[in-house]
Amino acid sequence: MTHVGLEHYLIVSALLFALGLLGVITRRNLLVMYMSLELMLNSANLALVSFSRFNNNLNGQVMVFFIITVAAAEVAVGLALIVALYRKRQSAHVEDLTSMKL
Repeated sequence: MTHVGLEHYLIVSALLFALGLLGVITRRNLLVMYMSLELMLNSANLALVSFSRFNNNLNGQVMVFFIITVAAAEVAVGLALIVALYRKRQSAHVEDLTSMKL
């Protein structure tokens, strides 16, 4: 049986972050970009929890609770903006964001 070490968690976290970054850079759909940002946020959470676990302190896990709280507020505001854009333009592409100016 193999032991799962800190480096395994960090590799998975880095791969998830890279996948999220790739989604943000290459996609033009706001919803896909939003999900990619959430993936990047969760990869950072995975790294914090794994560091916290392997250092035997709770500082990283407490920080994750704050990040999840901020992410919940981000979801509410971000999805409201995406819905407003979709109602106005019937599209959720990044290029249509300039139409939201007053």
